[in-house]
Amino acid sequence: MKKLILISLVFILAACSAGGASSDRQKWEDAKIPHYRFELTLSCFCAFRDQMPLTIEVQDGEVVSISFVDGQAVPTDDPNYEFYLTYGTMEKIFERIESAQTDPEAGEVTVTYDPTFGYPVDASIDYIELAADDEMYLTVSGFAQLP
Repeated sequence: MKKLILISLVFILAACSAGGASSDRQKWEDAKIPHYRFELTLSCFCAFRDQMPLTIEVQDGEVVSISFVDGQAVPTDDPNYEFYLTYGTMEKIFERIESAQTDPEAGEVTVTYDPTFGYPVDASIDYIELAADDEMYLTVSGFAQLP
């Protein structure tokens, strides 16, 4: 009997943790926030670490502006501009995380979500389990709805 209860608990906990990301994404989608700003810190084995966090403004699902930590706009000809855009909206951040979560060759993916709006607050993605320089860490902070 104890073994049956233990096995049931394991399945229940697994189901709850597996459904967490999709329910958080649904929470974000249900919030229907058309205009927002957030700070994004990308940490990796990258040359642009000193330019973090980026301040990103999004309206109607499109990036309106990206600024460096010093307040200057990231020019569209910046060598990293297109890379920054791949994390430029909450939808794109969800896509990057979900892509890593479903990649059978990816290592560990850990995510924490905002309890109110459901967007990812912290994510750690280890793309290749035994490699030492492939990890990506992202942090979303300073989220604000805009008029």
